[in-house]
Amino acid sequence: MSDSPPDDHKIDFGYEKVAVTEKQTRVRGVFDSVASKYDLMNDLMSGGMHRLWKRFTLSQTGLKPGHAALDVAGGTGDLAIGLARQVGPTGHVILSDINWEMLSRGRDRLLDKGIAGNVSFSLANAEKLPFADASFDCITIGFGLRNVTDKPAALKSMRRVLKPGGQLLILEFSHPVAPGLKPVYDAYSFKVLPLMGKLVAGDDASYRYLAESIRMHPDQPTLAGMMKDAGFDNCRWHNLTGGIVALHRGYAY
Repeated sequence: MSDSPPDDHKIDFGYEKVAVTEKQTRVRGVFDSVASKYDLMNDLMSGGMHRLWKRFTLSQTGLKPGHAALDVAGGTGDLAIGLARQVGPTGHVILSDINWEMLSRGRDRLLDKGIAGNVSFSLANAEKLPFADASFDCITIGFGLRNVTDKPAALKSMRRVLKPGGQLLILEFSHPVAPGLKPVYDAYSFKVLPLMGKLVAGDDASYRYLAESIRMHPDQPTLAGMMKDAGFDNCRWHNLTGGIVALHRGYAY
């Protein structure tokens, strides 16, 4: 019997409650809409900080030449590019995403950079990864887990395809812990981000959803507990930029 919620089950889409199937459709619509401006908006929204967060994530992979890595919800390929360099020509990286618009842009970007020989691409649902058990030495998912409909199912799926001793790295917006940061961050998220989305990407609604989805995402200890429930060991996290972002990590033993 599946652990996934039934199709008529209500689930969060930002601050709304919608059916499971409706969330999947609406999330797809968000990323179809923002795909062409995704990288530009990341730079504008974070002031370039997302590059530092991803660089830190890559510094924690422990990957060596010849290893295999999977980037789930990899979008336009920032993490996949770094993973491909780490595993080298004898290794293999799979860039996966459930959204074709995002995946195609990631594929084109890697090809433009001459990164192709050790990378393949998979249109895949994080909840039901189409890979064999114990396939990867490291799995990354950057700013994608909060958009997954059934997060426990996705965590279990990622645990299944990790090799013994392999590591999962989840880079995601989280809950600020630095004193006085939350009200400033909230004002920026709900006033500046939608306006920026409207002016740059022509879509304020999608960026309002992204701000809401961050608030509905589990906080640091809760996510670590979900990872443990999915079978990961030694689960912990690093707060980045005062907890605006956190890097969670867990191991398959």
